[in-house]
Formats: sequence, C-alpha cells, structure tokens
Amino acid sequence: MAAQQGDRSALNQLLEQHYDRIYAVCRRLAGNDADASDATQEALLAIVRGLDKFDGRARFSTWSYRVATNACLDELRRRGRRPTPGLPEHETHDQAPQAGAPGVADTVADRLDLDAALAELPEEFRAPVVLRDQVGMDYAEIAETLSIPAGTVRSRIARGRARLAQTLLDSGNQDPPDQRRTEQP
Repeated sequence: MAAQQGDRSALNQLLEQHYDRIYAVCRRLAGNDADASDATQEALLAIVRGLDKFDGRARFSTWSYRVATNACLDELRRRGRRPTPGLPEHETHDQAPQAGAPGVADTVADRLDLDAALAELPEEFRAPVVLRDQVGMDYAEIAETLSIPAGTVRSRIARGRARLAQTLLDSGNQDPPDQRRTEQP
C-alpha cells in the first residue's frame, strides 16, 4: 500500500475515502457531534500513526473501524469524567411538520429518538449494534474489531436491539422507527 510507504497523496486519499464512515461510527457511538468530531480526529491520527502496523490480514476498512471504535470508546470514557453538553430537553423532542416537506419531521424525529435510545445503551451493546446496523459489518468483522468472540457479538447485538426496542417503546413510540417509516405513503 502506497500510503504505508510514505506517499502523502495516497494517505490523504485513503483518509478521505474512509472519513465519512469513520465519522458515522463515531457519531453513533458518541451520541453527539462534538465528541464524534473529537473521536474521529483521534481515530485519523491513530490510523496515520499505526499505518505501519496494518498487516493486511483484515480489510483496511475493518482495521480502521476498530481504530475508530477504540478512539470513540476512549472519548466516551473521557466524557464520563466531565459534564455532558447537550441540547435542552425541549429541543430533542418531535419537530413540528414543515409545509411542503411531508415525512421530513417524522424522519428527523425518528433519528432523534434512535440517537437518544442509542445513547442510553451501555457501550458494550452500543458498539456492536452500531457496527452491525449502521456500518453493515458482519459478525466476524465486529468480533475482530472489538476483540471479542463472535458468539459474544451475536448476544450483545440481540440484547442491545432488545434494549433499543424497549427504550423506543418506553419513550412513547409504539413502533420502532423503521416500521413507522414503512407504514407511511
């Protein structure tokens, strides 16, 4: 890989190619843009510093997600020791529909509901659920990324999804967001 051999252009291209998905993983794990941006920046630095250790046994994307997940989990641990900034409670609830944009308010509300539910999940469940449902990684890749057995990945995803569903039901949503979206015309 040219990036490993010091080609700055190749390195920039590699980082640009994977930035959006790394940020998406960090955003879902962190639950807010500020911590996700910090974690993404740390992940990109760690990728650059550790690129010589990438041996090609796994796909680069799998390896980079592992680095990003670790950076984000480290950010969450740091965040646990300081106040958590956030939106005022009244700004996190359903938005009023806008004229000319049917379904947009529901989609935004679903996203806010899902983000809030994900934020309530313990990180041991949040990371596997995000990597499976948001990133689309298979169980083996998640197991490698998180350094846990594949059976543990499966059970954490099942338990995490069950907790998500319960949280969404408890918050007043009678159906999970994906089901509500499909029922609309």
